[in-house]
Amino acid sequence: MVDMRRSALALVLVLTAFCPSLSAQTGSLVQTTLNSLGSEQIWSDQFVYGKWRIQRNELTGHCRLVDPNNVRRASGDGEQCRAAFATIKRTERVPPLAGKAVVTLHGLGRTRDHMTALGQHLESAGDYTWINVSYASTRCSLDEHAASLASVVEGLNGCDEIHFVCHSLGNLVVRRYLGEANQPEPRWKPDPRIGRMVMIGPPNNGAQLARVAANLLNDNQYVRMIIGPSAWQLARQWDDAQKSLATPDFEFGVIAGGFGDCGLNPFLNGDDDLVVTVAETRLPCAADFRVVQCRHGGMLHDRLVHEYVLRFLQHGYFTAYSERQPIVAPDVAAPMVAGESQ
Repeated sequence: MVDMRRSALALVLVLTAFCPSLSAQTGSLVQTTLNSLGSEQIWSDQFVYGKWRIQRNELTGHCRLVDPNNVRRASGDGEQCRAAFATIKRTERVPPLAGKAVVTLHGLGRTRDHMTALGQHLESAGDYTWINVSYASTRCSLDEHAASLASVVEGLNGCDEIHFVCHSLGNLVVRRYLGEANQPEPRWKPDPRIGRMVMIGPPNNGAQLARVAANLLNDNQYVRMIIGPSAWQLARQWDDAQKSLATPDFEFGVIAGGFGDCGLNPFLNGDDDLVVTVAETRLPCAADFRVVQCRHGGMLHDRLVHEYVLRFLQHGYFTAYSERQPIVAPDVAAPMVAGESQ
């Protein structure tokens, strides 16, 4: 009875924290016009052009071309979908990409829809070309997520600048994308157009919650299947996983959620946003750092967070240059602030 209660409690912890979408669809390998049923946990973007996207099904390997209304316009392999889009782009006069792009990535168990409020704010108030990336967060490893992101970034032809705004696990996907440059035989190189990045609730130092759930469940294989390889890397393979993550060599800021010394989650040590602790978000070399009184998912809808993100993308700080709170790397002197000129 005790073991059953522990397993039930741990499962509630996992599902409450990460809320994975368990529904899925496979589609068919035909060229047609059908409703795509929205973003699901088995599809990863391989190409995003404005609101058009080519996605790969992580169960079958086939691809689909989806239009801005979430209608599937073609299916097949990647080349077939790109050819179909090239035709549609010409006949339907799809406008080219241009200017500054901001790429948003959601967290574990979520979909690109969770980034809508923030992305729309950046698009309207900041005049950014918004690239909202979707990936099968509960079905693939960080390596596989990063490879999909590399394909998306490579396809952003016409954009002068590329910036990242990510929530939770999405930040580790970007760090893994950047870390490929340190591999013995890199499959891609970080794009030189990348300018700035804002990390929202990032588990930069692993995730206590994932480890707690794994311990309570005694590494239960069914929960491992539900939360997927990425979460398991946080829970049981963090020492190896973090070796392939890079710290951005461009300006980045970190926003954490917190409510005081004890936080919200009794299973976590220190302040937290219910899912990630403040300490877990910190990453040396960050240009600025803020703690906001928001829950993990709530930060994506908070107006103050929206303003922080926009200001950092535009200027490299959350409030003002003189009010920066950089996270200083070990053995590196803190930069001057008072009386400092920009």
